[in-house]
Amino acid sequence: MDKGRLLRLQYLVWATIFLISYFAMITDDGPLRSAGFAIRDTCFYALIVYGNIRFLYPRFYQKKQYVLYIAGSVLLLVLAGAGKVYLSLALHSKVYLTAPRWLDAETYFTLIFSGISVFVLSFVFRLAIAYFMIKQASEEAMLKLLRAQVQPHFLFNTLNNMYYEAFLDSPRTALLIERLSEIMRYFVDQSNQETVPLATEVQFLDNYIALEKIRISPEPEIGFERHYDASTPIPPMLLMTFVENIFKHGIDKITGRNKITISLMQQKGYLYFSTKNTINRHVGPQVTGGLGLANLRKRLSILYGGNFHMETASDGQYFTATLKVPLA
Repeated sequence: MDKGRLLRLQYLVWATIFLISYFAMITDDGPLRSAGFAIRDTCFYALIVYGNIRFLYPRFYQKKQYVLYIAGSVLLLVLAGAGKVYLSLALHSKVYLTAPRWLDAETYFTLIFSGISVFVLSFVFRLAIAYFMIKQASEEAMLKLLRAQVQPHFLFNTLNNMYYEAFLDSPRTALLIERLSEIMRYFVDQSNQETVPLATEVQFLDNYIALEKIRISPEPEIGFERHYDASTPIPPMLLMTFVENIFKHGIDKITGRNKITISLMQQKGYLYFSTKNTINRHVGPQVTGGLGLANLRKRLSILYGGNFHMETASDGQYFTATLKVPLA
């Protein structure tokens, strides 16, 4: 749904709530007072709904800061209730020039109950929105994947035939074809899974690095330190962005001086991944942001909430990127 239609739908919902409140009170309070009280109630509900959906939920609940979320929710309900009390007093004393009739225990109970009910409904509504957004994103990703899978078995068979032909004349070329075939199989068969063994992810990185090295002369100096449990499950393509950025932005083909250090460590329930490469001064300073890194950060937020650490930095000579994520 586009933003224009979504905005019109919100207007319709709030107009409906206003009219329901208005006609529910018109018999006892008359048209003028009913309109004022209906505006009061609509503002009361809107403050709770948008305060939760737009502020509390994304800042605290999605980041798994549940204590802050509960504290903020209580504060929101108190502020919204105080605002409704103030508007009621103002309407009675300054507009209708009558004494308040509603300051009794039953009315306060109704105020508290209605506030909590609206808050719970807004919470459920926000969860439903998150579910459908994830579902839609998953369906779109699957559709893109299916579109990209242009007869994958045909491609794999072709690559296998090329491998055997090349092996007779050039074993090195055959090895590169084999690595390309493994990369494509990873994309097709495993990139849409929730998790893959860490060894599979590392093999994918090794294949990618090997293919990138053949287009760089002289070959860059690459050190890949690794200590991990091969069977540890992680989301696929989680480590690729850092390595891809090195070959996309950090390779200096003019001087040929390229030093790359990659480290992958598994310690105390966490996975530590870092890359360090010399800065390519012939294309300007290497960016510390970029679409790839921004997308990776969004993905990490979805996967781990706030329980991850990702950082990039540049000291003028080297560009470093570090990642820390929990392991299941």
